[in-house]
Amino acid sequence: MALPLTTLPAAGSPLRLRANALQSLCRQVFALRLVMIPLGAPLALSHTAPGGPAYLVSGAVVFTFMLSYALFRDWERCGPLLLRHRWLLAADMALGTLLLITAGPASPLGLVALGTPLLAGLVYGWRGSAVYAAAQTAVMAALGGGLSLSLLCILSGAAGSSVRDFLIRLTEARAQLAVAEAIRGERDRLAREMHDSVSKTLHGLALTADALTRTEDPAAIRVQSALLAVAARRAVTESRALLTDLREPLPPVPLLPALHRLAGPGTTVHAPAPLPALPAPVARHLLSIASEALENARRHARATRVTVTATTTPTHLTLTVTDDGRGLPAGGTPPAAPGHYGLLGMRERAAAIGADLRLGPRPDGSRGTRIHLTLPLEGSP
Repeated sequence: MALPLTTLPAAGSPLRLRANALQSLCRQVFALRLVMIPLGAPLALSHTAPGGPAYLVSGAVVFTFMLSYALFRDWERCGPLLLRHRWLLAADMALGTLLLITAGPASPLGLVALGTPLLAGLVYGWRGSAVYAAAQTAVMAALGGGLSLSLLCILSGAAGSSVRDFLIRLTEARAQLAVAEAIRGERDRLAREMHDSVSKTLHGLALTADALTRTEDPAAIRVQSALLAVAARRAVTESRALLTDLREPLPPVPLLPALHRLAGPGTTVHAPAPLPALPAPVARHLLSIASEALENARRHARATRVTVTATTTPTHLTLTVTDDGRGLPAGGTPPAAPGHYGLLGMRERAAAIGADLRLGPRPDGSRGTRIHLTLPLEGSP
């Protein structure tokens, strides 16, 4: 299975984490081989007859060392070859067996032989570890390695496949958790969007409809019917805007005209300097925070005057909404009541764009509330 160890999705994904862990373990196996092969090579050569046998053993030492070094040094390029051509590990084991014949299983090369089933378990899973562990155990037994080394071959193969299975299960668990978090985040986002747009419009539409049922004057009925139609069309527009935002990227949004559109009677928008156009997702969150602040000031604080001030520096944009309403209760910001998530949505939106949001009394001590938001601008240090 080549995917977990070679070509994977973006960094930070569960598959990438699993691949990194398996690559690290495989490199540790090759690092051990790189240490043990030079230690066992003199012993292997000392038991070899001069001439052809010595050249054969020397070639086996050089080949196994260079192969281990290549896989240790550059797994990203050499590892896929081992994954696609499983016979390469068999050839490596054959050369290692040649060294074991000359040096003996009790030499440092015995640890090199134990790495083969361990590596097979990490790379190929339990099927590969079973084949190579059985073959290496047979080699050890034939060379008189004893029961201990034979058992260690079996255990190393089982350990490799067990670690691989554990990493796979861990990856699947993390993937499921990531999916659950993504679903929860999307539900929260849709809840904020519905609360700040369609929900408010539908609430106004319901109030207008209720008033229409209690009205008998034909002129008043026509006026309220017109308001009802306007509210219904606005709800349709907001629903379409929400669906468009879910499906298509939107262009940057000029901030100052959008703030003027939000302002109603008794609201002053003040911007001493030109404001930058913000990316659509950032602007949507910021304008929703401003809209919620204005709604709270008018409906709940019963403010008569509201001031929206927007300033900018090379690194930050600051938005302040100040009103002369009833102000916050003595205990500070009230907790969200069941069914009322305006303040919670404001905090979540500020966190989503990396902004600092603060709610409190007016700094000059006068009656009212101030909402202060500081947004780092994109590209600022």
